[in-house]
Amino acid sequence: MSQALTLARPYARAAFMLAKDGGAFADWSQALGFAARVAADPQAALALGHPALAREQAVELLSPDGASPGFRDYLALLADNRRLALLPEIAGLYEDLRAEAEQVVKAKLTSATALPAAELDTIKAALRKRFGREVELETAVDEALIGGAVIAAGDVVIDGSLRGKLARLQGALAG
Repeated sequence: MSQALTLARPYARAAFMLAKDGGAFADWSQALGFAARVAADPQAALALGHPALAREQAVELLSPDGASPGFRDYLALLADNRRLALLPEIAGLYEDLRAEAEQVVKAKLTSATALPAAELDTIKAALRKRFGREVELETAVDEALIGGAVIAAGDVVIDGSLRGKLARLQGALAG
């Protein structure tokens, strides 16, 4: 996986610069997301790796409706360099670059039960204050947490779950 990320990084930077120059961050996010989902599909991956597939066919397969000529040219470059399989990594790295440029922190909140909107707003406000940036909050439910929640934002993980507290207690008792 780290090799794929290393190979994908310059292509993600190139996509970011093209989107920045065109003022089209959202359009490129959408187009890259579509292309990444297609490229990650096992049947599409087989087709994309087939030597008989022409560059134009690959671009057509991976381009969403209404894709800009710049995006289609970008896909053609990836096809020429045999890097279409890297599209999922490229899309992820692009989103990281976009979030950094737009001063946004992406956080994932995993809780034992679904949280009400008011509580999510309070958590989002606290994270905005802590990071000094706008926060995009993704939520998930994992009943195995027993209670509480885990928040992951970049390199920061805040584990307020009951399962995490029990594990820390067990470690303290054993150590």
